Amino acid sequence: MLRATIAVLFTMLTGMATMARSEVYELRTYTTAPGRLEALNARFRDHTCRLFEKHGMKNIGYWTPQDDRKANTLIYILSHQSREAAAKSWDAFRKDPQWQKARAESEKDGKIVDKVESVFLEGLDYSPLK
Repeated sequence: MLRATIAVLFTMLTGMATMARSEVYELRTYTTAPGRLEALNARFRDHTCRLFEKHGMKNIGYWTPQDDRKANTLIYILSHQSREAAAKSWDAFRKDPQWQKARAESEKDGKIVDKVESVFLEGLDYSPLK
């Protein structure tokens, strides 16, 4: 299932070949607690995307599946200059007081995310995005 998701998203990305190229893409899949996807979307829309950019992560795209997981799944891709840069960015992001406040406020009605999956992708020699 994850391989199929990666294949579909990577195919979608090939149409974006004019974008600046990065060395590493990170595919992240969040599964929310029941009924909490809209809270997660609001947090990303209002806070998280901007904070990612602040910490050197480039927002590539955000999706929900077109199957039964649509009600509780967010899939997105970030780009980083390297795995090391990704680790530093994530570290700074997690420590950011703005993120900590946004997370706490968004979870005042309960936990949002049940599961996070992360896969780092490297473009192949024939890929328009590398």
